[in-house]
Amino acid sequence: MAGRGNAVTKTLAVVGAGPGLGMGVARAFGRHGFRVGLIARNRDTLGRLVDELTRSGVTAAAFPADIRDRDALAGALAGVGERLGPVDVLEYSPSPTGAITSAARTTAASAAEQFDLHVLGAVTAVGQVLPHMLARGAGTLLLTTGVSATIAAPFLGNVGLAMAGLRNWAHALHAELGPQGIHAATVTIASRIVPGDPVTGPDAIGARYWRLYRQPDRREEVIGDPEAFRALVAGTTGVSDTDG
Repeated sequence: MAGRGNAVTKTLAVVGAGPGLGMGVARAFGRHGFRVGLIARNRDTLGRLVDELTRSGVTAAAFPADIRDRDALAGALAGVGERLGPVDVLEYSPSPTGAITSAARTTAASAAEQFDLHVLGAVTAVGQVLPHMLARGAGTLLLTTGVSATIAAPFLGNVGLAMAGLRNWAHALHAELGPQGIHAATVTIASRIVPGDPVTGPDAIGARYWRLYRQPDRREEVIGDPEAFRALVAGTTGVSDTDG
């Protein structure tokens, strides 16, 4: 992909930035010379995260916005471009919020709440940065989902509905945009994020995002153990998703 060898003047935008996954990704890319724009709702938290990155030598700035406010999100991403330079890599991973409903108890309202956060927020973010990427013929879109995107879990009915939609869209973007120099991919998290863990710690996960970025032919990275989650689902329902 054009320009990938020189990361010194590139910009990463982390949407849904927090002290766990988001900072793991920010540190991983920051170590390779990326400037980092952090977007989330809590201004005070963002300030602390920016200070941490700055102390480690990473150029970073905070852009507070509620991800569910699509105009605010688009404005925050525009601000990243104006202050740090056009976004070369978008990482989308908002923290889960809102009521989680089982499959049978999912309502239009509970489904819409999760869809708004995970899917429409991602669509808004991609829509803001993609025109500049297409104009340059280069860019990366990393959209984060949970394991319920691939393994049906009755206790995550409305969340899985949104996650599966986001994963499907990310794969479709990969197929459509690849020939135009844009790498779109999804990262499926199949584990809790455990600070200091060599596999599921924030920095270990951040390194996996960096590796995926460096492999533009790949459309998905899976972190954790999906089979363990599948066993958990089977244990809570008594039914395997492979049963006929």
